[in-house]
Amino acid sequence: MNENPTYTEAFEELQQIVTEIESGQITVDELSEKVKRATALIKICKLKLTTTEADINLILKDIETSGGKREETK
Repeated sequence: MNENPTYTEAFEELQQIVTEIESGQITVDELSEKVKRATALIKICKLKLTTTEADINLILKDIETSGGKREETK
């Protein structure tokens, strides 16, 4: 388990956990661990989405204020 996964890795692992839970073939002890991991993965995905949204908003704001032109630095 990667503790700092990419969004795609976290989402894929989360999907795998859901599949395992839905199969009904895990123990109560495993269920507890899977739910804890799923919670951590959801937080990771949410943070990455929020960060990406903020980055895009900054880019769009920059485009609006600069008229789509970036100043070249010398």
